[in-house]
Amino acid sequence: MQTAAILAGGRARRLGGHDKSRLVVGGRTILERQIDALQGIVHRVVIVTTDPDRFAGAGVPVVADALPGCGSLGGIYTAVAGAAAPVLVLACDMPFLTAPFLARILAAGLEADVAIPRTEDGYHPLCASYGPACAGPLLRRLERRALKVLDLLQDVRVREIGPDEIAAFDPDGLLLLNVNTADDLARARRAAPGGRQERVRRPS
Repeated sequence: MQTAAILAGGRARRLGGHDKSRLVVGGRTILERQIDALQGIVHRVVIVTTDPDRFAGAGVPVVADALPGCGSLGGIYTAVAGAAAPVLVLACDMPFLTAPFLARILAAGLEADVAIPRTEDGYHPLCASYGPACAGPLLRRLERRALKVLDLLQDVRVREIGPDEIAAFDPDGLLLLNVNTADDLARARRAAPGGRQERVRRPS
């Protein structure tokens, strides 16, 4: 069974503490956009978070972070632990991911333990596929509090998805945009259809 895990445990300090998954881009929250892109290419979508109640109405299963306080590495471990097949892991702040590109990552994930995009800016570990063989190395790093995600690549077989391969899926250069700051959010909203200024969508 192919699974995608959306990591939604960050505090978004650079965005005033707003829940980035609920930021509206192009008339939909980032979370809604990601779930829509994923549902046609995986059997199961889950949200990994330290606050499951916050996502009770998301329409997909919510999994409590198994190791709170361990950042993104702990979220990846939660997604992968016990998995029998590669898991596609996404940060909840990437509004322009597309189904064809995510399917490409999943396919590449069958070739190695980690399939990870690399642009000129570097690796994108929170839009990558992690196989079952990653669980042991992840846990060992977590036990040592060695929490830098990219260091995991030293311990596993890696399939890099490089700039040339990405380019076929990214005609406008927005595919792997992370909304980390107010400027990133403004850029995303300008680029989305309509280019409207939108408010954060509050939980219902």
